[in-house]
Amino acid sequence: MRVSTKSDYALRALIEMAGRADGRAVSAEELGRLQEIPHGFLQAILADLRRAGIVISQRGQSGGWRMARTPDGVSVADVIRAVDGPLVSVYGLRPEAVSYNDSAEVLQHVWIAARSSLREVFERVSIQQLADGELPDAVKARTADEDAWTSH
Repeated sequence: MRVSTKSDYALRALIEMAGRADGRAVSAEELGRLQEIPHGFLQAILADLRRAGIVISQRGQSGGWRMARTPDGVSVADVIRAVDGPLVSVYGLRPEAVSYNDSAEVLQHVWIAARSSLREVFERVSIQQLADGELPDAVKARTADEDAWTSH
């Protein structure tokens, strides 16, 4: 799986929103400046997150963007799906929709397993946990293995 720039920026913007103790709205300009996200790109990301019901925009003097749901109720998976679509796709199709001939049919099982593995991490980590810098133990355990930090 490749994490897109769009997903990375979306998560960083939401961490910034969730980290505000006062819960006040924050402007896109400030989010972009704090997280070094290009303004035009951020606006498109915020629009995707709004369509998914993750953020809301607020007009007026104290306007800006804030989370529509509690940060502990939004997972990394929710955000990725909102801005990039399914966690795993095979040439644009969900893994269960892909069909192969008999000799390659086993590949579908690999794609399904990969999606399941991603869900185990992405659905367990909330925006609030990211903002607090505290990951669930099961996710922390995956990073404890030195091999996890090396590319193959």
